Amino acid sequence: MKNHRSSITCCLVLIISLFIGSSLSAQTLTTSNRTIDQAFDIAIRTIDKNTTPEGIILAGGAYGGEWTRDCAINSINALNLLRPQVAENSLWSVTNDRRSVGHQYWDKIIWVIAAWEHYMVTNDENYLRQIYQCARTTFAELEAQHYNAQYGLFMGPAVFQDGIAGYDEPVYQKGNESTYVLDHDADRIMCLSTNCIYYKAYDCIAAMAWKLGITGEIYNSKAKSLKKAIRKHFYNSKTNSLCYYIDQNGTKHQYTEALGVAFATLYELVSKKEAQKIIRNVYSSKYGVPVVYPSFPRYSESKPGRHNVMVWPHVNMFFAWACAYVDVIDRYYAEITNLAQLVKSSGGFYEIYDPATGKPSGGWQ
Repeated sequence: MKNHRSSITCCLVLIISLFIGSSLSAQTLTTSNRTIDQAFDIAIRTIDKNTTPEGIILAGGAYGGEWTRDCAINSINALNLLRPQVAENSLWSVTNDRRSVGHQYWDKIIWVIAAWEHYMVTNDENYLRQIYQCARTTFAELEAQHYNAQYGLFMGPAVFQDGIAGYDEPVYQKGNESTYVLDHDADRIMCLSTNCIYYKAYDCIAAMAWKLGITGEIYNSKAKSLKKAIRKHFYNSKTNSLCYYIDQNGTKHQYTEALGVAFATLYELVSKKEAQKIIRNVYSSKYGVPVVYPSFPRYSESKPGRHNVMVWPHVNMFFAWACAYVDVIDRYYAEITNLAQLVKSSGGFYEIYDPATGKPSGGWQ
């Protein structure tokens, strides 16, 4: 599997994560760690290298700009602050004529979070009115099509996990050679990270409504109900852990999803005390936290799964941000320095790194 160099999604979370305990100007970062400063410089260059003449951010390397989750994550973690016009252009570019959010359905609601944070930077009220209507329409569509009333959760794959390597059986259908998740049995599963971003998006659209002088109570109420369902179905207080997903048969898969843990922490779906315990129990390889751990039975150290135990830098930086958010500073610093060293040793930001060797690798689907 090809590993795309300079994938924007993989580098931009570094920027916001590095702000803690540092000196920052619009284009430079100064810390006590020169390797981290150099990684920041490379990240800035990577942004501009992957911005089109029309001012649209590409997902990176061999990717185009048609990835809703990518432009949203990029905007949340860098563009809204450092390249606000590029963020706005990019966020509108993945909508259906600004009426609703487009592309892969399961995690596109993350656009709402990015759009709200863009408003928080720009204070453009005309923009706020537009994103509110776009968010309302998108929520209505997703609630009608992908909400499981029995569980009180949203269905569909995990955030950015569009490869079947991110799931074990029975979602993965043995003998099915397709690498695309929806060619397997994934429409009815319910994942931690995806439900976390729905929760945060409800919180954001409620804030939009209140800011516009409209009652946001309906969205506040939905957020409250979703939080209750997430805690009921994903959080285990006895083991201090969050499960990855519930499959189409209702079985919980007790893997650790690093991005889900990060979102649950950052969006306060678990308390600070709970988050500290959960984070302490998350496994980290020599080169950072794997996307999902442990390895699924069909993979191994010599044949690691692309969306399973590999190190994806954007996931590591969300996890680092979460660690800092709840004062688990040693793990925060470990993730930051690990990624900075990976960037230094590989000469840039690669999409994925092998957790055993630290080398750029596409992994196995």
